[in-house]
Amino acid sequence: MTIKSLLLGSAAALAAVSGAQAADAIVAAEPEPMEYVRVCDAFGTGYFYIPGTETCLKIGGYLRFQTSFGPNEVNGRQGWGSAGTSDWDAFSRAYISFDAKSDTEYGTLTGFFAGEFNADNDTDEGDSRINVDEAYIQLGGLKAGFFYSWWDKGLNGETDSIGNVTEFNSIAYLYDGGSFQAGIAVDELEGTSTKSNGVGVEAIVSATLGGVSFDLLGGYDTEVEEGAIRALLSADLGPGTFQLAGIWASNPNAYWNASEWTVAASYAFKATDKLKITPGVQYWDSLRTGSDFNNDLDKWRAGLSLDYAITEGLAARISVQYNQEDLTATTDRDYVSGFVRLQRNF
Repeated sequence: MTIKSLLLGSAAALAAVSGAQAADAIVAAEPEPMEYVRVCDAFGTGYFYIPGTETCLKIGGYLRFQTSFGPNEVNGRQGWGSAGTSDWDAFSRAYISFDAKSDTEYGTLTGFFAGEFNADNDTDEGDSRINVDEAYIQLGGLKAGFFYSWWDKGLNGETDSIGNVTEFNSIAYLYDGGSFQAGIAVDELEGTSTKSNGVGVEAIVSATLGGVSFDLLGGYDTEVEEGAIRALLSADLGPGTFQLAGIWASNPNAYWNASEWTVAASYAFKATDKLKITPGVQYWDSLRTGSDFNNDLDKWRAGLSLDYAITEGLAARISVQYNQEDLTATTDRDYVSGFVRLQRNF
């Protein structure tokens, strides 16, 4: 056998083996395309598209630690109704919200839910309390569900109290013309009215011109057939924002029951990029006793709130308030109350 014949035979054998191996080769399946989470900037910062949909979702919230102080017989130190069991009390709160938005032919469709989880180890009403803060559906200017009413809007700082019950199951419509807004809402008052099927009606008009805005708000409680009117002015003034509010009520009702009338003011002064100082004052005339207002009783409060931005997402607030109120026509009391708060927002 010649060398030439040997080489040709070897080449043929290798070709046969290679052909057999090629016939038996395993072809790997192509990987399925991966859908990454996309940023949605149509509704502001923080939104992202839910994979496979055109709905944008934003998740937010905060963690709070707060120590409140004041006489133990004074109600509402934590933001709910009952009095405490000592002259100071600490509690923690976790708040989380989910905001889903999408565009439709009728305007922006929104679904919003927020919940509060409170941890308090004394005998207050808020012990380890889980609370639905808001849950509503909104399409354009139409809103239905459980949400804060226009009465919830307050002044800067912690001195004022210019709303009674401020959260209802409601149906509301708000026309937004930019510098002018007008709205109406129908509220279920069960639990806040004297009857089990109470209904309330709210109406608001708002206007903004430059650095000045003005709200005129009214509420009517159909069960007690009484109502209240509130005016609120906000204006950029010097290095801060000045706010003034006044309320008048025909008699105690679901929207305002503390006094026949009240006036409150605050000035939020931005001292530095991190520090804001807000003094405030409020006066109540003809305080409520029973189901009526008493012309012989009044109350006033003056205080100061300090807000300090420690770092991105972490802030502290200190509030100190001096209170003086009539208990009867011949007796009164005065006391200091407030809180120290640390809050991490996300």
